[in-house]
Amino acid sequence: MNKPKVYFMDARSESPDTSLINKTVTVFEAAGFDKMINKGDVVAIKMHCGELGSSAYIRPAYVRAIADKIKEIGGRPFACDTTTQTYGTWGSRVTELDLIETAERNGFSSATLGCPFISADGYVGTSDYRVDIPEGYLLKEAYIAQAIAAADKVIVLTHFKGHGMGVIGGALKNLGIGCQSKRGKFNVHMGRHPSYGIGDSTVFHPENFKGKKDDADWELLENCCPLGLFKVTDNDELLWEREKCINCLGCGSWMNPRGIFEPNLANFDATDIAIADGALGVIKAVGKENIGFINVAVDVSPKCDCAGFSDVPLTPHLGVFASKDPVAVDQACVDAAKHAPGMPGSLAEEMGIDAPGERKFDLGGGAIEGLSEQTTINTAVVNGLGSRDHEIVNVQPLGRDRFAFPPDPRPTKIRFAKMFEKFQPFPFDKHDGRGYNRLEKVDIDAVKGHDGPTVDPHSHQDAAYHGDGGWHPGDDDSSFKPRSSSNGDSAKTDSKTKK
Repeated sequence: MNKPKVYFMDARSESPDTSLINKTVTVFEAAGFDKMINKGDVVAIKMHCGELGSSAYIRPAYVRAIADKIKEIGGRPFACDTTTQTYGTWGSRVTELDLIETAERNGFSSATLGCPFISADGYVGTSDYRVDIPEGYLLKEAYIAQAIAAADKVIVLTHFKGHGMGVIGGALKNLGIGCQSKRGKFNVHMGRHPSYGIGDSTVFHPENFKGKKDDADWELLENCCPLGLFKVTDNDELLWEREKCINCLGCGSWMNPRGIFEPNLANFDATDIAIADGALGVIKAVGKENIGFINVAVDVSPKCDCAGFSDVPLTPHLGVFASKDPVAVDQACVDAAKHAPGMPGSLAEEMGIDAPGERKFDLGGGAIEGLSEQTTINTAVVNGLGSRDHEIVNVQPLGRDRFAFPPDPRPTKIRFAKMFEKFQPFPFDKHDGRGYNRLEKVDIDAVKGHDGPTVDPHSHQDAAYHGDGGWHPGDDDSSFKPRSSSNGDSAKTDSKTKK
């Protein structure tokens, strides 16, 4: 059996055609995604717009480049993300209204993308398409965001990084979480699962609640749950209707640090398994022949873009990867991160996993110890989604002519000669045709030293006034002074000022 190909370009940029954005288009073509899209196809670009406060999410320019390419082919693109469960007390993408506003704050709009940006699962997150997945290792059904399932073709454009729960945030996570509707996300996160759900399996220590008097944030213990399942009584007892818990994940950041919840490794592991099954559901809904994957492995932050912050990247930029196999493309990224050095000052250095050859995500990505960066990938092998074994294909740049300014790719003379003739921006009529008042020569080496300049700072009293608000070093005449204008700016030069 032939190994799936992963098309790769490294992160070095030395020319316009080797910019990371243009490399993304280059691997798009190398992987054959342009041949996959037919004229008139509606093409979903599934990306992550980032939680409010995140800064490592994929830049809009990458999405725009892919959208422009799709339009060039004749397709009709739209960019999309999906609503979240809550994931925290102050989630910024829980409804379509939240999602659109956060996306625009982070730079994603039709103006920047060249195509619409939509919430793929509707206002609440219940616009979806149910898929049976009898091949699933844990899940037997999935709920796919309606706009994803309805598209003719899908390009999964992923910022590859770590993930607190999923350990890695790659193409599989973008499918298994990002392409699920809100109710699909509850399914993947084990909501009300009898063995792995938080309500059924978490060890609960209400005795660790210190009471209203000694806990300034006690009200948030009640208000972190959208179903109101936590209650602090007048006797300072913390009650939890755990049998109703749907795993919205809004409570963990309050309960875990207080020791009220013990970290639930089984829930995390089961979710990582379910991500692979959810990803399989997307492939079944869309069709394997209709979907392609691009991982942009830059700003490889420890946590997902769904966190409201972005830490120092675990590794330097790794490059861009493309494949028709989501398992292979994620494994290629994990391997590249393993062989890369850790970033100085990052969590990788702090955790002692910064040497080449160290796994970067088990400890650097996962929120609790005991998780594996391979769980989702391995499950996706078991359920038949893809292959870990792959062939890396190093892709060559397409050449500078392919990436000229799209609105007008003509060379400089043709574009600007008439404009420069009519509105000449250079003042040839001043200073004997040299245009500007500048010294002919200065001591350049005197200001290049890494230990500071080797000449003394010049006093304003030691150089002649040139009519521009100051004196220039090297002038002999120090007798001329600027006049102050009424608004505090330097006035026009005195009549005695040298020309």
